[in-house]
Amino acid sequence: MSTSSDLSGHEIGYRGATACIAAGITYRQLDYWARTGLVQPGVQPAAGSGSQRLYGFRDILVLKIVKRLLDTGVSLQNIRTAVEHLRNTGVSELESMTLMSDGASIYECTSADDIVDLLQGGQGVFGIAIGKVWSEVEGSLASLQGERVDSGEIAITGETSNSDELAERRKRKGA
Repeated sequence: MSTSSDLSGHEIGYRGATACIAAGITYRQLDYWARTGLVQPGVQPAAGSGSQRLYGFRDILVLKIVKRLLDTGVSLQNIRTAVEHLRNTGVSELESMTLMSDGASIYECTSADDIVDLLQGGQGVFGIAIGKVWSEVEGSLASLQGERVDSGEIAITGETSNSDELAERRKRKGA
């Protein structure tokens, strides 16, 4: 699975506009969520006027989950609690987790038995399989530009820098 690193081990960050495209949200939502602390950029926070926020893969994954929860009518207060839980959850656990909700509360399910128990109790109405959302974000980011944090170079996540012909041409022309 992809993370916020390219194949050469450099950390990749995505600008706000790219994060919006990959998560399916508006820039206004992104800005509001960052300012209120719901989902802040994990790679590079804003450092004053004109500075660029850079979001990592995990940040974008959480943005997309928040969007799905909002679309189903879950309150922002409950979403904040869920986001805090997601922040404290390891990457390997995220891939196998399903979030279930009855529209008011959010429940973590890590097995089929958890889901069945929740449904039998009459609580679960819809679920978000985080592994599926993970794949969707990976697919979106594969063709979008990110930036290498150490050098600021443009990086297409789905390609290595060696196979990016346009970037290579620009380097030769500038050198």
